[in-house]
Amino acid sequence: MTMTAKSVQLLLFLFLFGSAISCEGQKEPARSQNPNGHQKGLEILNSEKDPYFVETEAISSPYGPTSITRNIMQDRNGKIWLATWEGIIQYDGKSFTNLTNKEGLRRFHVFSVLEDSKGNLWFGTIGAGVYRYDGKSFTNFTTREGLAYDNVISIYEDKSGNIWFSTAGGASCFDGKSFRNITTDQGLTNNDVNVVAEDKTGKFWFGTRGYACFYDGKTFTRFTNAEGAPFENVRSIIQDTKGNIWLGGNDGLWRYDGSSFTNFTKNFVGYIYEDSKGNIWTSSNDGNMETWVLSRYDALPLPSGIAPATRIKTEKGMYFGISEDRDGGIWLGTLNGVYRYDGKTFNSFKGD
Repeated sequence: MTMTAKSVQLLLFLFLFGSAISCEGQKEPARSQNPNGHQKGLEILNSEKDPYFVETEAISSPYGPTSITRNIMQDRNGKIWLATWEGIIQYDGKSFTNLTNKEGLRRFHVFSVLEDSKGNLWFGTIGAGVYRYDGKSFTNFTTREGLAYDNVISIYEDKSGNIWFSTAGGASCFDGKSFRNITTDQGLTNNDVNVVAEDKTGKFWFGTRGYACFYDGKTFTRFTNAEGAPFENVRSIIQDTKGNIWLGGNDGLWRYDGSSFTNFTKNFVGYIYEDSKGNIWTSSNDGNMETWVLSRYDALPLPSGIAPATRIKTEKGMYFGISEDRDGGIWLGTLNGVYRYDGKTFNSFKGD
């Protein structure tokens, strides 16, 4: 049987990061015994090049990336930043510039991106730690500077301006000078962290490859639903503008309003995003690993109302990060590049 390029990409992604519908379980396995999780980057750590990095020669192009695009963000100046397997790519509305090629950065694929409150851009990689970009130059932080692990899955800024890195070896908090690392030794439920988020009360929520938990400043508590069941392998956590906590992962999509739970789907959910209108967007599988769906849950003018999901786009191959630009366009990362949805049509930036 002949495999398509998209099939090869999907199998490679699953090989590197594990099946999205599997779970590592309660116990934190030894790193050498977990070849299917985020720790697959062990053999490439401290090397100068990731063997899975997608080589491109172009620095500037009218066309977008053609490989995995894991996350997207628009900065305060209106530029779009893409975290891709081709490196760090910037889009100014006319052309795509590969900063990894232009600046001669280490050749590792990029997994996450954040603009902090000071205007710095942060990029998490798989194997090369994290880069900070101040608009002029890049600074690389790795385990040598105190980062918990050099595989950085997501990045988050808390209310105090601390930058949190979800890594395959714990959560790292950077205060601008040094890193403070949180692991199972401090009470975290699992060292393989997917996401960190702070709610309006100051509690910190952690989604891990094991169980989700929250930290109230004193104690880590495993988070469970009304039946007492824990949330496993949570990949995305947000608090919406109404104060609800949303969790997406192995157990599907859940909303917690502080006292009650609502489950919207049992299918695996990889990413959750709230747009400027209060609509909730998700990327999820469609009951199997081959077909994925971009869905929108429209906000209703009711205190706790939410409409059923509208299926916006369905196709074979994984969907990843979701982001809204200042014009209301929705950006979606895929196995072979990025889409922008204007409410009617999708632009893949691939030309004719």
